[in-house]
Order: sequence, then structure tokens, then C-alpha cells
Amino acid sequence: MAGQIIKVEKMVAGGNCIGRLNGKNVFVPYAVPGETLEVEITKSFRDYDLARIVRVLEPSSHRIEPFCPLYGGDEGKCGGCNMQHIDYEFQKKLRAEILRDCFEREGLTSPEIEIISADEKNYRSRIQLTDGGFNSKESNSVVNLSNCPVATNEINSYLAMTSQNERPSGRVHIFGDRRVLNAQNEKFANVVVADEDEVYSSVGKVSGAGKNRLNKVKNNLNHRFMGTRQNSENVCSVTLKGKKIDFDVKGFFQSNLDVLEKTIDAVCYNMGGKNVLDMYAGCGTFSVFLSDIFEKTFLVEHNRDALVFAEMNLAGKKHESYGQSGEKWVLQNARNVILNNGNFDAVVIDPPRSGMEKQVCKWLCENKVGQIRSVSCNPSTHARDAKFLVKSGYILSKLYLLDFYPQTSHIESLAFFEYYA
Repeated sequence: MAGQIIKVEKMVAGGNCIGRLNGKNVFVPYAVPGETLEVEITKSFRDYDLARIVRVLEPSSHRIEPFCPLYGGDEGKCGGCNMQHIDYEFQKKLRAEILRDCFEREGLTSPEIEIISADEKNYRSRIQLTDGGFNSKESNSVVNLSNCPVATNEINSYLAMTSQNERPSGRVHIFGDRRVLNAQNEKFANVVVADEDEVYSSVGKVSGAGKNRLNKVKNNLNHRFMGTRQNSENVCSVTLKGKKIDFDVKGFFQSNLDVLEKTIDAVCYNMGGKNVLDMYAGCGTFSVFLSDIFEKTFLVEHNRDALVFAEMNLAGKKHESYGQSGEKWVLQNARNVILNNGNFDAVVIDPPRSGMEKQVCKWLCENKVGQIRSVSCNPSTHARDAKFLVKSGYILSKLYLLDFYPQTSHIESLAFFEYYA
């Protein structure tokens, strides 16, 4: 069947470009806005079609040759990156446009978007392997590899020095960066590797560190998150801006540490005072730095295992931690916290992809705070929540694209909201 000719006009969330054929929207991956393409429809739905590129008839000036041999849409290729065919400067512009579109769809006029970025390659310090390789694009097969151009040099050293059959089977978590402190072995410098049954680090193989060796953590000073369990062998320690931060290598931690350090600077910029709330605090990455500029820091995090790490990271700092969802904290503790300590001077909020819980957003709208710094990994829910804040009287004063994941369509953002009584 002959292909059809289409001109794609813009890129949308997810990285596909959109054009029209026969009165329907057609989404085309691996395209660049403005290109004329010969495409083949791969899936057809009532309101739109999906297509693949047969030939690029009129390429964009921003189209480049991908630098990774495993990049592409074919089966057997890596399913990680989806923007390597676009020069990096234009990538950032496209991601910023998608972010702006999300806010405009909610009726918000965003300030000029500032971009926080770093290197486009060798930036990713956290990866996951499945049976020693990466998952293939849109299939369950495994792609073998000895190098990943977007991974850090430390991770690539591990991949190069550990053959496929030597790597742990199943799902494996790897964190490697020059900032890793607890991995100084010559063979795997600055790398921690963990699977379900064993943990490897540069100090050597630690056997039997699976579920049977999980230790119950009891904190007699704070009963709000007692009963959590922590495996000490999974602890990864990094230094960020001169501060040591511990986290679980199997849990979440940002994988672009250069951009993370710049984001910390942005979050803390022109802030300070008596009380600050870190909502969805994780292991306390932001709180570690907020506690230097506020008299008291309050952390809310539903993942109590992560909150145990936050307690370690904030040792000696004046703070209170609540191991519960944001909704439960608002309903059960917010009123008493404010009665006992006074209102918050600032809130830093970093919710999951689903965005703020409704009760949390409502509470912020009703309990006006002078400064809100809102971090998000989903521009659509970020814009949705921003709409409610602005309608309640907050001013959206700054908007950043946090370019944590070059070569991909993933977008993270930071918004500043100010309230003037």
C-alpha cells in the first residue's frame, strides 16, 4: 500500500507531531514540526490516526542524525529516547512550547519560560535493566547493550566491564555518578547496583540482601512513621551542593544531578523566614536546603520508607515529619500545626504525575501563603493546579522548564506563585 503525504505542524505532549489527513488528526512519532512526510497509517481510531514515517520528503533544518545506534521506532531498538533526531537547542524550544500550551489551555498567560538545563549526553545517573538490558520499543524483548550515550560515564563503565551474562537477572536498579559517596571500588567507581535479592556496590557483592534481611526501623522520637522497613544495603549516598543525601537506590531519586542542583538553587532563591512546608517531600532533598534558610521545616510524605531517609538527611535540623498523604495531613494535622507554630511563610510542593490532591490544592487556595514553589513532572496537571491557585488570588510570577531528560519528550517544570495580602 502506497504511503500518504502529510505535513506536520507542531509537536504535542508525548513527542509526536500532528498533521491532518482526510479530515482527521494524525500523530507521527520521530517527526519534526514543519516537515513533509510520506507516512503509513498504523492504527486508526474514530477521531485520530497513528502513523509511521516511510520517507522524509522535506526534512526540517533541525533534523540531525541520532547519535545512538539503538535509537528508533523499530522493534529491537531501545524504547528510551524519542527526540535524538532533533538538535538539542530546538528540543528545548519544543518542550517549552508544549509546557506553554498546557498553561494556555487552562486559560493562563504564562510568563516567559526560563530553561534550566545541563549536558545533553552522559547525564542520566539512574537506569533500570531488565535481564541485563533495556526494554525494546513497544515489546517485551530485551536489547543488549554495553553503552548508553545518555547515561553517566560511571554507569557506562559498569556496562562495559560487566558482560550480559554477568549482570543480575530480573529488574535491576543502577545509580552511578561522580557524586556517589559510598561506592569507591576501582572496578565500579561511584556505582550502586541493586536487584530483588542482592545488592552490588563498589565495595563488592553483598549476598542475601533481599526481603529476609529487611530491618524494621523504629524511631522513638517520631511515631508518625513508625513501622517502616529499610534495607541498609540499598542506601545510596550522594553529595549535592556540598551536602550528603541518602536515599534508597530502589526508590525514586532524580537522575540528572546537574539539573537537580540548579533546580535546588531556583527553588530556594529569594526565600527564607520562620516556617516552610515541604509537601510530597520524598527523602527530603529540598528540605535539606530549605532548613538552612527557614527556622523550621515541615515535611509531608506518604511513603514512610522515603521519610526515614528524610529523617537521616535532616538530622540536627529543626523540623517535623508526617508520614501520611497530603490529603490526610490537611484534614488531620494542618490546623494544629498552624495553631502551634504560626502560618507558613512558604510552601514547596512536588506532587506525583497526578498532581496535587484536591484537598491539598483547596487548602493552598484557602490558606494563603506568601510564596509557593511548585515542581511537577506532568505539565498538564501542573497547569490544572495552577489555574486553581491563580483563581484564588495567587500570581504566577515565574515558570521554568526543568530539562531533566534531554533526548526525550518528558517535561518537568517549576512555577513560582506569589500572594500579596
